Order: sequence, then structure tokens, then C-alpha cells
Amino acid sequence: MLKIEKAPLPSRDPTQRRSESNPYPSTYVHFMIQLQKDALTLANLVANYPRLVVLTGAGISHESGIPTYRDKQGTWLHANPIQEQAFMSDDITQQRYWARSWFGWPIMRDARPNPAHFVLAELEKRGAIDLIITQNVDRLHQRAGGHNVVDLHGRIDQVRCLDCNVLHCRDSIQRLLQTQNPWLDAVPSGHLSRPDGDMEVPEHISRALSLPKCHTCGGDLMPNVVFFGGSVPASTVTTCLDALDKADALIAVGSSLMVFSGYRFCRRASQLGKPVVIINPGVTRADDLAQVKLQSPAGPLLTQTLKHFDQG
Repeated sequence: MLKIEKAPLPSRDPTQRRSESNPYPSTYVHFMIQLQKDALTLANLVANYPRLVVLTGAGISHESGIPTYRDKQGTWLHANPIQEQAFMSDDITQQRYWARSWFGWPIMRDARPNPAHFVLAELEKRGAIDLIITQNVDRLHQRAGGHNVVDLHGRIDQVRCLDCNVLHCRDSIQRLLQTQNPWLDAVPSGHLSRPDGDMEVPEHISRALSLPKCHTCGGDLMPNVVFFGGSVPASTVTTCLDALDKADALIAVGSSLMVFSGYRFCRRASQLGKPVVIINPGVTRADDLAQVKLQSPAGPLLTQTLKHFDQG
């Protein structure tokens, strides 16, 4: 077990009242004390369970500027999402998606990994993590240096032809949309950002959009992701379950686990008698399955946990 006698606290005395000599407010002191406790708990857990599977959700990418789907109570924050069957069968739904994506894609393209992504990549490099299963489509784990990563719901930087199944780079489709719809450049960009490169835009803009088509066969295009109502490929699920069967514990970071595609792994770990650890400041569907629930923010918590390892 990793043993640390005492977690470091702020250099100024937290018992003093706030003053010029001690400007830390009590809320900050409480936050730091709780952070150090949570980090020590997590460090000891990682030391005791050396083969981990980590499951991540939208909350881990919030610090990178990508909005989340739900609030801390697990309540859905946005309008009803596009359903996969509607996208596959309805041109209006496709217009709505691609118009909103044209405005929202730059947020995903330009997003950068935050400390939580980098720490998980480092723990993987050190052999503590066997597999990262991410419900996110942003590829930030890979950009942070992660290698053993499963994109459970696909990847937003690719576009798939529904006819010939050829994959296209998302940037190339952005250029195609701009060529076919030059008037988009004149549309004000101050729209409300949504998760995963979605952007709230007026309906008349969607209806006016000329749809992009496959460079190869002229077929309809779809982002290479699993929409709501769609199914994760069976081979992907099998890869994740096989890793979980071999793991010592499961850590879920930044996910409400309200969607079954992620929740199933917490349920499987519990059935196998493996510890389930949840890092999330809010309510999750798997709270009753967790042996440990840590509510400190993922970025500072994982960063401090790694420092404990580095300090021995």
C-alpha cells in the first residue's frame, strides 16, 4: 500500500481567520483538505489494485471547453438529441445535424486535453491502467498520449459514408460544407454551444443547407459515432468486458452513467466482486454499486494523486 503520513495543506495556516496575512477563504481551505483526502484515498486504491480499467464520460472533458449533457443531479440539460434512426431516414434531420455541426465542429477540433487526460495517460504508461473506455467522441485521451483507449461511442473526427462505408476526415467535410454553402460564412456565430460539436442554430439555417455527399460514391454521410438510439458494436463491447474481467477494479470518471452503454461496465464489475470507484461531484446511476465515491474535480484530484506516487 502507498503510505503517506500527511497530505500537504496550503502554506498559510487554514485555522486563522481570513486577513492580509492569510487570504485563503474558508471554502478554499475546505476544498483543499477534501482534495488531499480524496487524492490519498485514490492513490492507495491504485497502489492496491494495480490492474485498472477506467471508464470516462463527458465530465472529464468539461475543463477542455466541451459542454456536458447533464447537470450534477443527472438531469438532461438540452433539447432532445438526434436519434440514429431519424438521421438514417430523414433528410431534414441530416440538414439539422450538419448545419449545427458546421458551427460546432471547430470547438471539438480545437479542444485540448486537460490535466485529467494527461494523468490517465501517464498512469497507463506506468502500467497502472490496462484500458481506458471512453464514452466521449473527442479523442482527447489519445491526444494526451493514451494508447489503450476504446472509443465506445465512436469518434467525431471521422465521417462515414452510409452507402460505401468509406471513412472521411471531418475537416474535409467542413471544407465541403463551406464550398456548397458559402453563405454560412455570413451567418453570425454567436450560437449556444452544445455537447460533442453541436451548436444551437435557427431552423431556417438548417433547412437551407445543401447536404454533403461522399467523395467516393455520392452517398449520404454520417459522423462516425453512435447516436442516441444506436448500438455499440458487439466486438467493441466484448473488448471492454474482456479487459474488465482481467482487471482488479473499475474507476469511472466524469460520467453520470445514466446511459446503459457505460453503466453496464459498473454492473459487470459489481457482479464480479471487483471494486467500483466513482469520481464525480454529482449523482450517478451507479452510486449504489460503488465502494468509493470521490467528489473532488477530476483534474485536480488525478493530478494530486500522481504527485503522491511521485513523492513515494
